[in-house]
Amino acid sequence: MSYPHQISTREQYDIAYQASIENPEAFWDSIAQNFLWKKKWDQVLKWDFVEPKIEWFAGGRLNITENCLDRHLEGHANTPALIWESNDPDEHHRILTYKELHFKVCQFANVLKNNGVIKGDRVCIYMGMVPELAIAVLACARIGAIHSVIFGGFSAQSISDRLHDAQAAFVITCDGAFRGNKAIALKEVIDDALISCQFVKRCIVLTRTRQPVSMIKGRDVWWEDEIRKVETQGNPVCKAEEMDAEDPLFILYTSGSTGKPKGVVHSCAGYMVWANYTFINVFNYQPGEVFFCTADIGWITGHSYIVYGPLTAGGTSLMFEGIPTYPDAGRFWDLIDKFKVNIFYTAPTAIRSLMSFGIEPLEGKSLESLRVLGTVGEPINEEAWHWYHKNIGKSRCPIVDTWWQTETGGIMISNMAGITPGIPSVASLPMPGILPVIVDEKGEVITTTVASGNLCIKLPWPGIIRTTYGDHARCRTNYFEAYPNLYFTGDGALRDTNGNYRITGRVDDVLNVSGHRIGTAEVENAINRHAGVIESAVVGYSHEIKGQGIYAYVIYGETTHDLNLVRQDILQTVSRLIGAIAKPDTIQFVTGLPKTRSGKIMRRILRKIAENETQNLGDTSTLIDPSVVDEIVKGKSGIK
Repeated sequence: MSYPHQISTREQYDIAYQASIENPEAFWDSIAQNFLWKKKWDQVLKWDFVEPKIEWFAGGRLNITENCLDRHLEGHANTPALIWESNDPDEHHRILTYKELHFKVCQFANVLKNNGVIKGDRVCIYMGMVPELAIAVLACARIGAIHSVIFGGFSAQSISDRLHDAQAAFVITCDGAFRGNKAIALKEVIDDALISCQFVKRCIVLTRTRQPVSMIKGRDVWWEDEIRKVETQGNPVCKAEEMDAEDPLFILYTSGSTGKPKGVVHSCAGYMVWANYTFINVFNYQPGEVFFCTADIGWITGHSYIVYGPLTAGGTSLMFEGIPTYPDAGRFWDLIDKFKVNIFYTAPTAIRSLMSFGIEPLEGKSLESLRVLGTVGEPINEEAWHWYHKNIGKSRCPIVDTWWQTETGGIMISNMAGITPGIPSVASLPMPGILPVIVDEKGEVITTTVASGNLCIKLPWPGIIRTTYGDHARCRTNYFEAYPNLYFTGDGALRDTNGNYRITGRVDDVLNVSGHRIGTAEVENAINRHAGVIESAVVGYSHEIKGQGIYAYVIYGETTHDLNLVRQDILQTVSRLIGAIAKPDTIQFVTGLPKTRSGKIMRRILRKIAENETQNLGDTSTLIDPSVVDEIVKGKSGIK
């Protein structure tokens, strides 16, 4: 049976959902027919959640860039593929049609080949939000190299850790990046990272900020020089490498409950099908519309909904280099009017931040082109939802509140724009192919309609994580061991009488700060490396802008230094070791931490103190020294 690739009514959603759960092989066989394959698959799905081993479209052969670019050249060659807006509103924007983007991707793919990159090589990309970042990603995929994009805010140590984990012998970066009124020295950070990564053979550097950089002979080359070499070679065409459906497409590192980031691996075919299917259905994307996702390509949202989702759909994707408050807090609204944006997808953190400026930045802005709004990264609170709906959507645009993860590859639970109802701060219904279950503290699935507990997924979907790079046992431990035969999301959820899901947040030691996952252990490890720190404990607490803030309790040795200066030194240490994104919002110096007799830190108590819930700390009798709790509560009153 054939199922529509794009759902247009609630009835079609109900039929598609039922079919996808009852017979996923037949359902996804039908959906996958809509793509360009070099060889069709032998079997739609093979799976085992115990190992875990999941294969979609086994035996199929393809190249994702042919689905992003080549197949649109006939009939849509002059359709804008990427629109790029600079950080500087006075710098001219750039538009790349499908024909132009195809040319540039082939051109840079040949640059990679000239520099020794072959199929299966890992290529680290550390760049600002410029069109060449998307070009580099697609060029890697074109030749079968595995790209690993690292967000431009990470430190040299974090980059080094990722390079070592992936054994990435090739790096692509910029001299620098513009962000607001700052120029960030990216190449300088890369140089620091490469001191401990002698296995890196080549570093290709794009000119952006024109700030002075160190170029090491034999290792560093300029992007522009390498492009000129390709131009002198004549034919810029680069044949797409034939890939197996399950060949890795990219590695993307995400924080976990231990200090070491996990390299999440996504495969070529399943990820492509999932990113495309969720893009066109959640946003109800229509041909010719301009889609504006404000994420950075260094995160999974940028991979799926700036690059792969829109381009496989033949869509027009707006890519923005800057920040929403530069040169003023009306920048997003200016861009929406300038490019007649139809679909706008951003984070609740950005919405809350822009709310704080009031409605003055909206004066004189039309926003009439908008048809659909979306949120991503964290649950959106009701106040922000209503502000967004009223002031940006003019009370006429549906808001899709999307829940998903790096590991899922694309949106898992969300209302579909104009098709299934949106409820303020509720993710709502699962996508076709997604069978959520809620599990209690004993590990048993709750079968009642209304339920509250840990959110798991019962069936595999095409975009599911395949492994954690170089450490498959970690993949099994993190996602498939807690609850046998289920994928554990790490999130809690509530289910209502209509089957809608509300995500309640992380239930493990991972924080969600401004929509970005940060492991508490990773932050603690960084704090503990500061000279003078004896021990630390990090928890999350409610933050009115970020959603969740980072609260650090630190035991510091005897010192004659001003503790305010020590606090700044610790923040600098975290910035150097991880990046500014992981800096604690609050540091409280303590003489001890609440520990059980087995030595476990009772973070439950520390979370409540951070949230000012000191009247209900629960049983403290199991602690070695309950008096330490009173001391921490007393000390918190002096924290600003």
